[in-house]
Amino acid sequence: MIPTGKYAEIERGSAVTISAGVARLEGILVVPPDASGMVLFAHGSGSGRFSPRNGYVAGALQSAGLATLLLDLLTEAEAARHAMVFDIPLLAERLRVAAQWASTDSPGAGLALGYFGASTGAAAALVAATEAPPVGAIVSRGGRPDLAGAALDRVTAPTLLIVGGWDEAVIPLNKSALQRLRAPKELVIVSEATHLFVEPGKLEDVARLAAAWFTKHLAPASGTS
Repeated sequence: MIPTGKYAEIERGSAVTISAGVARLEGILVVPPDASGMVLFAHGSGSGRFSPRNGYVAGALQSAGLATLLLDLLTEAEAARHAMVFDIPLLAERLRVAAQWASTDSPGAGLALGYFGASTGAAAALVAATEAPPVGAIVSRGGRPDLAGAALDRVTAPTLLIVGGWDEAVIPLNKSALQRLRAPKELVIVSEATHLFVEPGKLEDVARLAAAWFTKHLAPASGTS
């Protein structure tokens, strides 16, 4: 169930297209006035920029003063190919290219960057975070950080892993990844929630946790404008 409360209707935003080699990545960009940072969303398998769950979280981040970029890391034709959905190196490179565009050429250029990854998108976010441009924070929702492989040991951005308490297959994968991360880190297990956080109030918990993490770690340094 997708919440129908405070953040259910996110700002419409601007459609953007980002070149990644021969691919054209479609996204939805929202930059609130006086935004303190920008969060790029890396969706999981079978999802995309119109994901109602990630859209809800994006709305919460916008309300907290953060810009958001909901992005398709695969073209429509690529997404139909099962193997490409799990090609973490490709997804990570696409996310990195989008982050470079966001940091230099987008209306939010210059803002501190963060990554929000769901499912396989979490692995892509962790891998992308080990290369330029630098990111200030990462949040994983029901993620598969184990698929990031050796990159886990090189992540320096503060990382929050959020997992549902009833997502029994994924909890140990996140616990193992937490042990390998050397950056500031935290694992939050949301009680009585499954993988997609469809239970009443659980997606709100994810949105609240993500907003707090990003606003803390993407806030401008004291004394800067």
